[in-house]
Amino acid sequence: MANILVHYYPLAGRLRLGSDGKYNVECTNEGVLFVEARANCNMDQVDVQVITEDHSETIGKLLYRSPGTENILEMPLMTAQVTRFKCGGFALGLSISHCMVDGISAMEFIKSWAETARGMPLTTKPVLDRSILRSRQPPKIDFPFGQYAPAETNNLSNITDPFQGEQILTKCFLFDSNKLAILKNMAMEDGTVKSCSNFTALTAFVWRARCKALQMNPDQTTQLLLIVNVRSKLNPPLPKGYFGNGIAICSCLGRAGELIKNPLSFAVEEVQNGIKMVNEEFVRSWIDYFEVKRAKDFRLPSHFIVTSWTRLPIECADFGWGEPAQFGGANLPKDSGVFLPDGKEKKGINLILDLPVTAMSIFQELMLL
Repeated sequence: MANILVHYYPLAGRLRLGSDGKYNVECTNEGVLFVEARANCNMDQVDVQVITEDHSETIGKLLYRSPGTENILEMPLMTAQVTRFKCGGFALGLSISHCMVDGISAMEFIKSWAETARGMPLTTKPVLDRSILRSRQPPKIDFPFGQYAPAETNNLSNITDPFQGEQILTKCFLFDSNKLAILKNMAMEDGTVKSCSNFTALTAFVWRARCKALQMNPDQTTQLLLIVNVRSKLNPPLPKGYFGNGIAICSCLGRAGELIKNPLSFAVEEVQNGIKMVNEEFVRSWIDYFEVKRAKDFRLPSHFIVTSWTRLPIECADFGWGEPAQFGGANLPKDSGVFLPDGKEKKGINLILDLPVTAMSIFQELMLL
C-alpha cells in the first residue's frame, strides 16, 4: 500500500473546504486507513448477492467505517479492509471518496496496487492533472440544466410518497444472457427501435417497472439520471490513466403514465436520446453549470439514478492469488440501481436496487420474464 501511494499520493491527503466553497485536496501525507480482520467461516460460505441484500449486517463487516467520523473533512480519503477467512482466502473491502474518483479510476488504482503487490511495473501511470476539466471562463451554458436544481427548489414533482416510513429492502436480480436477449427483442418488436444495447434495454425495463412498483400517478414526472463515462467524448479525449471523475450525469424525464402505457421501445428511446445528448459541448456546459449554480443535490421524490460497473476490469484485481472469485458493492446510494457483471465471462448482469417493502414485492413480480 505504501509503495502504490507514492504514485497516487493525493489519496493520502485530506479534503479541505476553500474560501470559494470548493473542496480541495491538501496533500498532507496523513495516509489511508488499512484494517486487518478475520472471519470465522470459509470464503465459499459468503455469497456477495446474499450479503448485498443484507447490506446493513454482513457486508458492513467487510468494509470498515471509522466510528464517530461523520465530517467529510475528518475522514481518510480511502479505507481498505482485508478480511481473512478460515480457508486462507480473503476479501478486500475498499472505500474511496467519490470527491476523488469515479469507478473507472478506482479500478485503475486497484489494478496498479495489484501490479505493485506482484512486483510488476505499473501498466498505466496515473494522470493527476485536474485542470483538463476546469470550467470555462467565462462559463458558457448551452443546455437546459434546470432538472439538476436542488430538490428544495425543483418543482418537477410534488407527489407525496405513499410508502413513506416503510422499511427499505435491497435486492439483487440476475439477468442472464437469455433474459437480456428477451429484453432486447421486447424493445425492438414494434419496429420503433432498430437496435439497442443490453444497458439501454435493461435500464428502460427497470425504469418502467420501478414506476409501476412505486404506484406512481400517471401524471407524475419521473426523472432517470444516467452516469455517463465522458473520457472518449471530449476532444482531445481524457488521457489514459486520468485519475479523477471522468463522468457526467444526463437526465431523462418522463410522465409515469406514458412510460407504463407505451411499449418498452418508448422508454428505450428516452434512454438512448439522453445518452446521445452527452457530447463535448454537453460536458463542458455541465461543468460550467455546476460551477455557476453550485447545485449539490438533485434528488427528487421520483428520481432514479443508474450506474453500470459491467465493464470494469475486475479481473485485474490480482494480488498474486488469481482473479477475484466475487465482486459486489456496498453502501449504495438511495434511489439507485447498480449493474454489476455476472460470472467470469460477464455475459449476465446483476441488478442491485432498493425499494420500500411493498414496492419491492411488486417489483419482484415484474422481474419474472
